[in-house]
Amino acid sequence: MKLRTALRDYKQTLGSETEFPGERRSTTGMFSGIDGRLVHVDPDGSLRDFSYPLTGLAGIESLQFGLYADDEITWFDEFETRRQEYAADTAVVETEHTDGTVTIVQRDLTLDSAHVTNVEAQGVEDGELCISVTFAPETAASRVGQLAHQDALEVYHRREHDYLAASTDFGTLLGQVPEGIEEVLDSAGPVEFPRAVDGGRYEQNKLGGTAFATVPFDDSGSVTVVSLLTEIAETSQHAALDEVTALAEQYAAADSVLEAGEAQMPDWTSGLDDETGSTDDLRVLSLLSANTGARIAGPDFDPTYTYSGGYGYTWFRDDAEISRFLLETDQRTDLDLSAWHEASAQFYADTQRPDGTWPHRVWPSDGSLAPGWAHGRIEAGENRDSTAATADRGEGTDYQADQTGSVAAFLGTYLRIGDPEDPEAIESVLADAVEGLDDTLEGTGLPQTAQNAWENMTGQFAHTAATFLHAYAAVARSPVKDELADHAAEQADAVYDGIDDLWMPDRGAYAIRLEDGELDERLDSSALALAGAHHDYAAVGQVDDQRLDRLVSHLSTTIEGLYRDPEGSDVRGLIRFEGDEWRMREQSHEKIWTVSTAWGANSATKLARLLDEHDRAAASEMADCALDLMTTIRPGGSLCLDSTYLPEQVFDDGTPDSATPLGWPHALRLATETELAAMELNEAQQTMAADD
Repeated sequence: MKLRTALRDYKQTLGSETEFPGERRSTTGMFSGIDGRLVHVDPDGSLRDFSYPLTGLAGIESLQFGLYADDEITWFDEFETRRQEYAADTAVVETEHTDGTVTIVQRDLTLDSAHVTNVEAQGVEDGELCISVTFAPETAASRVGQLAHQDALEVYHRREHDYLAASTDFGTLLGQVPEGIEEVLDSAGPVEFPRAVDGGRYEQNKLGGTAFATVPFDDSGSVTVVSLLTEIAETSQHAALDEVTALAEQYAAADSVLEAGEAQMPDWTSGLDDETGSTDDLRVLSLLSANTGARIAGPDFDPTYTYSGGYGYTWFRDDAEISRFLLETDQRTDLDLSAWHEASAQFYADTQRPDGTWPHRVWPSDGSLAPGWAHGRIEAGENRDSTAATADRGEGTDYQADQTGSVAAFLGTYLRIGDPEDPEAIESVLADAVEGLDDTLEGTGLPQTAQNAWENMTGQFAHTAATFLHAYAAVARSPVKDELADHAAEQADAVYDGIDDLWMPDRGAYAIRLEDGELDERLDSSALALAGAHHDYAAVGQVDDQRLDRLVSHLSTTIEGLYRDPEGSDVRGLIRFEGDEWRMREQSHEKIWTVSTAWGANSATKLARLLDEHDRAAASEMADCALDLMTTIRPGGSLCLDSTYLPEQVFDDGTPDSATPLGWPHALRLATETELAAMELNEAQQTMAADD
């Protein structure tokens, strides 16, 4: 996101009670791009690339369409958006605009590094499509140039060259002078394009990424615009021009776009219920994936770190949890996501650090280290003597130990129930991972002081302990050498015992953390992960009656304590933790989070299974709790958008906020739906057997 764009939004949203000025929001609209670029299509038809983390190419900073007729430009944002949806059984985003007289149907499809927009206009005579576009190659706003070829626009920095072409000849193709410093700082409002400003400098409209173009509709009232992102080292200018113009010609008709979108869309219906959003979950996870198999947490609405640390990176916590949920789902259905699992396993093997751990976050396109604030083990030197290495690091507090636990839990599970291409390689990665976990485990059985899953505190967290318990149990269950399996089982027992130190008798729940030996007696939704961890631990250790009682009390207390149903609002769900003040804006209470709500449903499902295996009557209560929470995040639920996307957060008035869609709750929704369906099927089979 460029400074001019951020300041333009700042002017437009300053004073909003629910919007943070200067962000690049995706809380409205839909995304295209399940096999390459990630392009956002706003309800007003405007386009933006969120591709840089996934492809290394930045592309479109902003693109706006308009209709030129009767000597006047009407931008699409002045029309009413009648509908926006994925065209049936395709990857095409279809948006319909109207003013009561004119109807425009816009169809958008991303094909690897190209994005195709077909526009059909009805009720227009002698009209032209207007395009106001700003490219930001390599995320650059300065030292950018443009070339107006006869049949295409080229905008370039050094490595990245971006192109724009159309299925009909350009009527107008002009570079635009961007806002000057005085205009950026002027409180009068954002500058509107196109404009005829050159300041007497003939070079200005060639030095920048902004351009204005018009293209006529063909005889059927249709025209197609194509953008193409390239690296000059891989695609020559001549080849790129040929490709972008050929694509514009190939997809000149709407039918050809729809056919390509249908061919691009995998068949994800096997064993899934469309009405619960499961196929939408797989679409979202594809949108957020790079060709390495790694995923960004969500579209990066804050790449300048104005209000957060950004979202367009791969966190191993989120990614590995998603990988494990996909693996579980695959076991219950006929989806065959084996290529996804193998890609994830290979990515984790490639990005493991020499000490067996995984870093804070990386770029998904190549696994290289991304900017972060929890790279403490790297800063200290992973291979140095541990005492010296942590002496100035608060015993590793600038590290998120749960991320390594999450990866190890997935890899151990994949080795046991998946079909990895190289099991020995995964076992080697697991052996090193166990060493990394051991290095950050205290004698009490709790992980050392480190950062939490929410990345806003340090301490010894219940959630981190849950990931360690899950990881050790998963390794102990996997087909590894006896020595490694036995050691992992012993460590799982130690963590199981250490979790007792987090119990709060007065509240009947596990605390968010130990801080300097004292319990922080707040409830935390991430601590719900204890249920799933104990379910896996039960396969290698003994979950005693007291622990079962405590888990039931913990989930009931935590879900009830974090549950919010604001008066006068349709939204309801779980907050992250007690006292969460982040991104509240004008709201006086903590915001509802979809990942917390989905976590509650998934954890209640896991505990229901564990209780059922121990013939506990509370199993049905937990299952009912899961079903109730699922209604809030299913399509039509109060936390699920019309696009079927799950935003990270929701204000009390229903306004979505932050990264949208967020991958983690989509994976949780998918896994929980399929597990609930499997439990229902199993119960039905048991009933039939009893009747026989």
